[in-house]
Amino acid sequence: MSIPVQIKQLPHAKGLSLPAYKTGGAAGADIVAAVPHGNPIKLYTGDRAAVPTGLTVAIPEGYEIQVRPRSGLAREFGIQLVNAPGTIDSDYRGEIQVVLINMGHEPFLIERGDRIAQIVLAAAPQIAWDEVDELPASARGAGGFGSTGTS
Repeated sequence: MSIPVQIKQLPHAKGLSLPAYKTGGAAGADIVAAVPHGNPIKLYTGDRAAVPTGLTVAIPEGYEIQVRPRSGLAREFGIQLVNAPGTIDSDYRGEIQVVLINMGHEPFLIERGDRIAQIVLAAAPQIAWDEVDELPASARGAGGFGSTGTS
């Protein structure tokens, strides 16, 4: 199943690929960095940066786009998203930027066209709150933060 989402490339992203699924069963589409040619972003250990993608989107109401880390960048270089998953709301029309952080041991270079994250379209219904005096009981109750054990 596919859901149409309008997308626009900003001038600084011209010539770059649109988000793309790498396999038929992929949940996430890879997005790329729209940094200028010859002017990469260098992330030192512990540094973070908002990396431009040069993309704007019109997400259908009732949906969001989640921005998620790429597992290969995490495993090989320690590159993560600061706010994973990031949420792009259906009424946002600004440029998608990906806030990356270097959790690795070496500086990491982000060049034009590098795949930096993946995006997933997800249903995002709004909550209709139903305030009550008491909640129904559950087997777990109020137990949290490790209350179910560690193994």
